[in-house]
Amino acid sequence: MGAKRIFTLAAMLSAIIGLAPALGGTPRPGSLETYKDWTIGCDNRGRCEAVSLMPEGGDWPDDPVTVGIVREAGGSSEPEIWISRDGKGREQLGLVIDDRKVATAISEEGEAKLQGAQAATLAMAIARGNRMDVRVGAKLVGQPSLAGAAAALRYMDARQGTAGTRAALVARGPLARSVVRSAPPSIIIRRADIPPGPAPQPLWREERAALGRLTGCADEMRDASPPELHRLSRTESLVLTPCGAGAYNFTSVPVIASGIAGRRTFRFASFDHPPGWSENANHPMLVNAAWLADTATLESYAKGRGLGDCGGSESYVWDGTQFRLAQASAMGECRGARQWIKVFTADVVK
Repeated sequence: MGAKRIFTLAAMLSAIIGLAPALGGTPRPGSLETYKDWTIGCDNRGRCEAVSLMPEGGDWPDDPVTVGIVREAGGSSEPEIWISRDGKGREQLGLVIDDRKVATAISEEGEAKLQGAQAATLAMAIARGNRMDVRVGAKLVGQPSLAGAAAALRYMDARQGTAGTRAALVARGPLARSVVRSAPPSIIIRRADIPPGPAPQPLWREERAALGRLTGCADEMRDASPPELHRLSRTESLVLTPCGAGAYNFTSVPVIASGIAGRRTFRFASFDHPPGWSENANHPMLVNAAWLADTATLESYAKGRGLGDCGGSESYVWDGTQFRLAQASAMGECRGARQWIKVFTADVVK
């Protein structure tokens, strides 16, 4: 899926033109592309991450090993590789491609990373290889699938504008690294200060009724915990209104309450990018929402299944008038992925 879209001409042009900056500060989260047993996503700063999945249609191992390849934008950047498994303590991993040991890595509690020249060598070997063995001494502890790895890394080369240059991992060419443009400027979010003070008073009965009429969640509110109220300013509060629940996900509608207790008015919270579960609603919908007052951050996290190995997450920052997208991540295909892949990143300042 998606591999046929990457043509040689487009790849060469991307190497010279580089990555375009986000237009007008509008958040545009990327999407995940899946190539057989690998998935990849890139954010608006040109950072890309490719992650191995469990083989499609095959038997999943009891102790799976997942591999990820991360690279920042720019011709001088090198990939970083991480390896994740349910290991304990400190181990030395041998990373073998087609019966040839390419690299070693120290694993702490099942997590290992490689950087620099060793990571670049391993990434290119993964793209060319047919089989990867992860060993501890002579013991085989995992065989992450390499099916689709080459296509995923070719996609990375195209998106980062390295195709046709000596910086590419797969689509290498004669052009110098210097022709690859650096990352585009980041979107900046100025975070509002949440003033100290007492927690907002619970909603009065008449206010709950008004909130139910606005959101259409009156029935769901009767069978759920009371709405959560969080202080935004001396006169405004964030209200997370319960609006249904499933096996793993709890939905809520974010509302802004204004005025004094007993006579508060309500309006839907404003977002510069709609939360992921708002597509089929005429108002914003959050999943498993959480408010972090210290950073003025509102988080939404949708689990695709009980193990949480697919789904999406978003973090929004309150700027005093609306919630602005600061980070979006995705985990795709529900096939044992262990890593959230960033598809949007902004810089937050006070």
